[in-house]
Amino acid sequence: MKKLLFILLALSLFACKSNKKETQELEFAYQEKEIKPEMYYSEDVTFTNEKENFTLAGTLTLPSREGTFPAAVLITGSGTQNRNEEIMGHKPFLVLADHLTRNGIAVLRFDDRGAGESKGYNPDATTENFADDVEAAVNYLLSRNEIDKTKTGLIGHSEGGIIAPMLAAKSNDIAFIVLLAGPGIQGKDLLLMQTALIAKAMRTNDSIIEKSTAVNKHLYELVCNIDDPEEREKQATEYIKHYLSEIPPALKGGKTDEELVAGLLKEINNPFIVYLLRYNPAPTLEKVKCPVLALNGSKDLQVPSKVNLDAVKTALEKGGNTDFTVKELDGLNHLFQECDTGSPMEYGTIKQTFSPVALNEISKWILDKVK
Repeated sequence: MKKLLFILLALSLFACKSNKKETQELEFAYQEKEIKPEMYYSEDVTFTNEKENFTLAGTLTLPSREGTFPAAVLITGSGTQNRNEEIMGHKPFLVLADHLTRNGIAVLRFDDRGAGESKGYNPDATTENFADDVEAAVNYLLSRNEIDKTKTGLIGHSEGGIIAPMLAAKSNDIAFIVLLAGPGIQGKDLLLMQTALIAKAMRTNDSIIEKSTAVNKHLYELVCNIDDPEEREKQATEYIKHYLSEIPPALKGGKTDEELVAGLLKEINNPFIVYLLRYNPAPTLEKVKCPVLALNGSKDLQVPSKVNLDAVKTALEKGGNTDFTVKELDGLNHLFQECDTGSPMEYGTIKQTFSPVALNEISKWILDKVK
């Protein structure tokens, strides 16, 4: 164990995806260099989140300036991201929007609140708040004359795949949803699996993985079962201090116990993390009646494919939805790149931004549903 606290690994990877660009020596994202927006109509737009009264900014792409088209709103994963969902030198939503628009589907993608040209930054915002932003995007899209209001859907990646069912479950305006590694498992269970899989990919000793999983599980249960923040912090502090007392100083990264306790408490008391750990997507998925496409890469270590797709399928079936497709895409990671290991450490070294296989699965399915 080279560093203390693998227990923060899952939280940092799921909730805080980096926008950092990697070395420019590699020719990243060859797909992005082939994008020619002049082949279709592209417009920078703004719209308002009426509930919190702030402006969001994005890009609307239309197959042509004239006509009426099926459409989709793209929903980014966790972390504050721009309209292209830019991560580690890649712009997956730019590639996805380009592909869909060339295939006759209008696309609205927008900067998350507090990112790019969007306002509304709030450090205490949760997934529910982000869902309000997406609802504002849908309302704007439906106000456009170029959009077929009976053929407008949502495409959500990762946390965005939690938000899409939230809106589809309560609105008849949503004609379809696409879940790209969208969780079907409660947050606390998903993060435990995510941490263990990533640690294993990093060749961490099994005994260390087992120990960190036990620590994580205990902390997550405290977050999920104790509503009073003061009592939750008290019990978490006692537990963390006991855990740290068993750790050799050499493994504490040069930090004091007080600093480590403060860092962990900041994470587990963050409203976004609390909401994420507690939220179970299954009951919401049970209420979704529109067509659903759920895709996962077989090498996804952040949202493990088989167990996740099984959970999505079970929830949709329980709710009586008969129009859904659940599919695992071989060899793809959480970003839907063709990869070797699936490790997040690999994302920035892969030249491909978005697998053509995944792109075609998405566009063909949508066009079939809106024909």
